[in-house]
Amino acid sequence: MKLLAIYPSLDIRFVTVVLLVMGLSTPGQAEITSLDSANIDDVLNNAGVSIVNFYADWCRFSQMLHPIFEEASNIVREEFPETTQVVFARVDCDQHSDIAQRYRITKYPTLKLFRNGMMMKREYRGQRSVVAIADFIRQQQVNPVKELQSMEEINTLDRSKRNIIAYFESKDSDNYHTYAKVANILRDDCTFLSAFGAISQAERFSGDNIIYKPVGEGIPDMVYLGSLTNFDLTYAWAQDKCVPLVREITFENGEELTEEGIPFLILFHVKEDTQSLEKFQHEVARQLISEKGSINFLHADCEKFRHPLLHIQKTPADCPVIAIDSFRHMYVYPDFNDLNIPGKLRQFVLDLHSGKLHREFHHGPDPTDSTPGQEDTGVEVASSPPESSFQKLAPSETRYTILRRDRDEL
Repeated sequence: MKLLAIYPSLDIRFVTVVLLVMGLSTPGQAEITSLDSANIDDVLNNAGVSIVNFYADWCRFSQMLHPIFEEASNIVREEFPETTQVVFARVDCDQHSDIAQRYRITKYPTLKLFRNGMMMKREYRGQRSVVAIADFIRQQQVNPVKELQSMEEINTLDRSKRNIIAYFESKDSDNYHTYAKVANILRDDCTFLSAFGAISQAERFSGDNIIYKPVGEGIPDMVYLGSLTNFDLTYAWAQDKCVPLVREITFENGEELTEEGIPFLILFHVKEDTQSLEKFQHEVARQLISEKGSINFLHADCEKFRHPLLHIQKTPADCPVIAIDSFRHMYVYPDFNDLNIPGKLRQFVLDLHSGKLHREFHHGPDPTDSTPGQEDTGVEVASSPPESSFQKLAPSETRYTILRRDRDEL
């Protein structure tokens, strides 16, 4: 009788093991945090890394992603069990349209990455699979700061990249923790390195410090002079060094740049024409540095971006060409050769912000402030397509991107 009593127990254990091996047992419930206006700031601000699924129930791609996202969450939770280390969250954008507007969500589903509450510029655009999403989160947990084992390593740095090097007495310090937090946010834009203790002693003659090594040989280092424990100051300084003032727009980053939500000032140029690019960069730095944050300064290969040129009646043969894309219309700067006229490029941008370019796009040159004999300030010519035709032909994303096929647009 005892044997008979034991066998059922053994059978149950055996069946349970088989089910686990086969993957047929009931999976653990996914820990997906539903975000709303009341909890979103608290949840994201207290999480090292958050990946948020912005979805709509009517979207078939959102419905397909839900089980994948939940299973990825289960896998990641096993590897990173601390609840604030990684958070998987979701927002029902139909129920919380205010949150969708806040983060400029225009397609479903959209997966956004956050670090300590700060939304990263680059959203997740990888494969929509359990393995790919889990791998992406694992990569985000890799320390972006490379520790130097000797000062000789600095001589072998790749000077084609932007390098930031920090010298600390101790790794267990507020100075380093602030630096590591900045490095995590800007990991895709700069290479971050650090040295500690005796290795860094020669560089710490006045205490812990951070330096930036610009791209290229023979260019002097730049030293950070702010508080090493002040995250906002350290981040602003590093961002200024890591993110160039004039960036290149490509098919790969076009959607990402569009989602930043500010207009483009673009130089279209032949790839080999570095002289025009250098001139544009110089004038942007000279005339428009105060406008950084209100408009994106970009340059584009006019051979690759024939489509947006077509909408301003230009071809690669006309390059270099400067234009503003407001996401509603494109406005042409009148003459590239006028670029070095003091204040002219700046006025072109100010005319965008004041609405003058938009008014003149529809109604022609403003008679109240045009100077006789002077060409107008770079407004799209009157023969441009009408607004409805223009918007149907070339929404800003299709001008610069190859749109995903696994998302529904609003």
